[in-house]
Amino acid sequence: MIHFNFSNSKHHAEAPERAFGRLKQVLLQKDAVVVGAGAGLSSAAGFTYSGERFHKYFSDFAEIYRFQDMYAGGFYPYRSLEEKWAYWSRYVYINRYASAPKPIYANLLQILKKKEYFVLTTNVDHQFQRAGFAKQRIFYTQGDYGLFQCSRPCHAQTYDNEEIIRQMIEAQGFVIAENGSLILPEGVIPEMKVPSALVPRCPRCGSPMSMNLRADDTFVEDQGWHKAAQRYQAFIGKHKNAEILFWEIGVGWNTPGIIKYPFWEMTQHNTRAFYACVNLHDAQAPEDIGGRSLCLKGDIAEVLRYLAE
Repeated sequence: MIHFNFSNSKHHAEAPERAFGRLKQVLLQKDAVVVGAGAGLSSAAGFTYSGERFHKYFSDFAEIYRFQDMYAGGFYPYRSLEEKWAYWSRYVYINRYASAPKPIYANLLQILKKKEYFVLTTNVDHQFQRAGFAKQRIFYTQGDYGLFQCSRPCHAQTYDNEEIIRQMIEAQGFVIAENGSLILPEGVIPEMKVPSALVPRCPRCGSPMSMNLRADDTFVEDQGWHKAAQRYQAFIGKHKNAEILFWEIGVGWNTPGIIKYPFWEMTQHNTRAFYACVNLHDAQAPEDIGGRSLCLKGDIAEVLRYLAE
């Protein structure tokens, strides 16, 4: 493991007017791009987990259980599986099967479409593919809201959940509009439970299903996960000494060992590589790669809109 020098690190990002143009120039120069995407990208796209969006869909749960954001509700010990899946079906639908409110992902695809690229992401909302990114160019390291797995787990397989999630949503009184948005008809009070028949159970052992999200050591890395990991490693190997941009977007410090630290290390090893970080709150790079890095602290949506023009 490389120990990076931060004695003179770029804790302060470059001025936006200079950084925007410089990043566009780097994108033109590099033959390949690896995008490392974190929660900040989806947040910029409108997938906020608190505030108005939370209360629009979960005000009934918030009133009873007093949690104030979707994450907290996801960990709450509900009184029954029927109640748990009422909450989770809403959570999954609006964050996985509904389109992002803002065209952030479409803009990013516009920027990358003529490049040889690969996406490494800790996001689990599937928005890359919904925007048109090729499945073969994405590695979802932390799972997918669109997949169930056995909670034990008794076997390493995952299951698509769209059909049953839609059934749970409709059983609570919601209507799915033609554009995919979720609507609660006027005067309808949503159910806070789903029918017992809709509670998902493992087809092999009968245990309750859980979401395929990396939260503990029960996370299932299925065949698709391993194939994606292999494709990512193959892409990295192919461009090991090439003109390549490691572009980190909206990545925080919850799991820096997945994207941030490897990007720094690969940039340091390859003198033809360049590292760019775009983040609303924290953009920095170690001194070791300071001459081949760009840190832009600002609105991700604004940056991608500019680069897509």
